[in-house]
Amino acid sequence: MGCFFSRRRKPAQGGQQAAAAAGAGQEAAAAAGEEKAPRYSWEQRAKIDPKDYTFSGLKGETVGRLPGKVAGQQFVIQDCENCCVYIFDHSATITIDDCINCQIFLGPIKGSVFFRDCKDCKCIVACQQFRTRDCRRLEVFLCCATQPVIESSTGENNWGLLPENAVVQDYVPLPSSEELKAVRVSTDAMRSIIPITRGRRQRSSDESCLVVFFAGDYTTANARKLIDEMTGKGFQLVQTKEVSMKAEDAQRVFQQCASEFIPLLEKGPVVALEFNGDGAVEGCQSIVTDVFSGTKVFVSESKASASQDVDNFYNFADMQMGM
Repeated sequence: MGCFFSRRRKPAQGGQQAAAAAGAGQEAAAAAGEEKAPRYSWEQRAKIDPKDYTFSGLKGETVGRLPGKVAGQQFVIQDCENCCVYIFDHSATITIDDCINCQIFLGPIKGSVFFRDCKDCKCIVACQQFRTRDCRRLEVFLCCATQPVIESSTGENNWGLLPENAVVQDYVPLPSSEELKAVRVSTDAMRSIIPITRGRRQRSSDESCLVVFFAGDYTTANARKLIDEMTGKGFQLVQTKEVSMKAEDAQRVFQQCASEFIPLLEKGPVVALEFNGDGAVEGCQSIVTDVFSGTKVFVSESKASASQDVDNFYNFADMQMGM
C-alpha cells in the first residue's frame, strides 16, 4: 500500500534511456515490416479477364480458342445461335446456356460440362461429368468418366447411340476460319494419339486377353506395335489404361506371377491392353514371344484365366482413377 499523497517515483536516468531505445527499436522493426510485407500466393496470380473465357451473344459465327489460351480455366458459352464453337484446349469446367442450333467442340474438361436451356445443338466433349437441364434435341459425342445426369429435360431428346459407321465430321465439321485451321485437326483414326478402342460396344467374341507392358524406354512404342499386329490380324482393341501400381496391387492383379513383376513397378506406370476375338490369347502370346522376346510382358495364360485377369486389372484401375 502507499500513501495517497505520496509522490510518484521518478525512473532512473538509465531506465529512461532503455525505454527510449526499446521504443526506437520497435519503430524500426515496424518500418522494416512495412518495407518487406509478406506476399501471398493469391496476390501473385495473374489477373484474369472473364471476357477472355466467355462467348456470349454471338450469331452465325465461327469462334474458338487455340491451345494454351484457356489453360485449365473455367469457360462460359451463352446466348449463341447458329454458331460453330471450338475449344482446342483443356479447361476446368464449361457451362453452355441458352444456345440454339450450335455445333460445339470442347477439349478435355477436368470437371463438369453443364448444358442448360439449349436446343438443336451438336457437341463433342470429353469430361469428368456431363449434365443437362431443360434441353431439347441434343446430339452428343460423349466420353465421360461418370454416368450423365439428365435433369428435367422436356420435349424430344436424342440420347441414343449413333451408328457405328458414323464419323464425327458429319455432325460437327472441321473449323473453317484461318486461325483455327492452324491447329491442323485430323479425323484420320491412324493418326490418333489415343488408340481407337471398342469400348462398351458389343464384342465379337467371349474370349479376351490382357497384356501389360511395364515402364521403360520403349513402353509406348511396344504397345502401339502390339496394337498394330493384333488389329492387323482382325482382333479388336477393347480398352487401354495407363496407371501406377504398388506391390500389393500387383499381388491382387497378377496373383501367382506377381513376384516376377513387382521389381518393375518402381520404374513407372504400366500400360494395359485388352484384346477381344476368338483366339485372342494365343494370338497375343505368339506376337509377344516373337516380337518382344527380350521384354518383360504380362500376358494372360489361357482363355479360362483371361476373363479374370481383365476384371482384376480394370477393377483396380477404375478404383485408382476414382481416388
